[in-house]
Amino acid sequence: MSVFIHNIATSTPSFSNDQQHIREVMKDQLGSDRKTQAIIHRIYTQSGIKKRHSVLEDFSPNEKGNLFFNGQAKSEPGTAARNKIYERESKKLFVETAQKLLNSNQEFSADEITHVITVSCTGFFAPGPDYEIVKALNLKHSTQRFHVGFMGCYAVFPALKMAQSFCISDPDAVVLLVSAELCTLHFQFKNEIDNLLSGSVFADGAAGLLISSRKPGKKALQIQHFTSTLAPKGEKDMAWTIGDFGFDMILSSYVPDIIQENLREAIDPIYQDLKLTPKDIDFWAVHPGGRSILDKIESSLSLEPHQIAASRKVLAEYGNMSSATILFVLQELMNSDLGKHQQILGMAFGPGLTIESGLFQIYEPET
Repeated sequence: MSVFIHNIATSTPSFSNDQQHIREVMKDQLGSDRKTQAIIHRIYTQSGIKKRHSVLEDFSPNEKGNLFFNGQAKSEPGTAARNKIYERESKKLFVETAQKLLNSNQEFSADEITHVITVSCTGFFAPGPDYEIVKALNLKHSTQRFHVGFMGCYAVFPALKMAQSFCISDPDAVVLLVSAELCTLHFQFKNEIDNLLSGSVFADGAAGLLISSRKPGKKALQIQHFTSTLAPKGEKDMAWTIGDFGFDMILSSYVPDIIQENLREAIDPIYQDLKLTPKDIDFWAVHPGGRSILDKIESSLSLEPHQIAASRKVLAEYGNMSSATILFVLQELMNSDLGKHQQILGMAFGPGLTIESGLFQIYEPET
């Protein structure tokens, strides 16, 4: 049975920060010597990012936020203070994105939603965001709810697999899936390279999908296949832990090389199972974890620049919004001039080091 992504919606917080401005804030706050300032300048200048969004006002030009700076004095907020903001602000993004999905489609009403899946790794609260969506959108109380938590940047893929399984087992299933991440809440005032790297790329945002086995009445994405692999060598190079002062993110400079070493193992099962070759893939929806990751994948797979351009555009305009980011890339491709039956290979990376991949095909109804 075929399963389709009917609609994609995205949302971002109201505060948008120019990467060059954030660079100067970081140089002022963390550049205790000329060498550190030079490292920060290089990291931010070569990030491939133009701007990022945040629920915080701290990094905006007026610097009126009060989580990290308390006006002018630098502070190290505790995990409870950060998570309190996560609960308040993520609820808004989860509900806003879910509402956009319903408002912007002509195929499904609220009463037809049978499952809600929410995804996030940047905070916790209960009742969770799945409950908030059901309540705010007046969905049926019998709606089945699931939350995929703390899996990192690849988490939308396991959520998509769940949605696909629900739709295959129940032809009447309509799944509303929303991912929301507030990565900037977990900024750390540390000038170690791993912290500088993570601080230079992470941002806040949300994205969602409507999924069912019903044949779409307009252009859509047909889910073809999923695969997953581990690169245990990178287990300590990408990880989340919960500390007293937020979530500690480890993002090693070795991550792009580890991904490059394991690319073939990650994507070969898709080629083998579906009897495809690299030439059969028209576009790549790669999670833009950083510019170096995109550079390594483009060179390793001998891709044409246009094949990975959507990932670079999302990186430039939004940064790395953890699990939500790959849906921004898929939306960018869906809004472009792709033709019927063209193939998109999606890929995301996260703690483990885990590499998740999925093949999607452009669907257009018969005229």
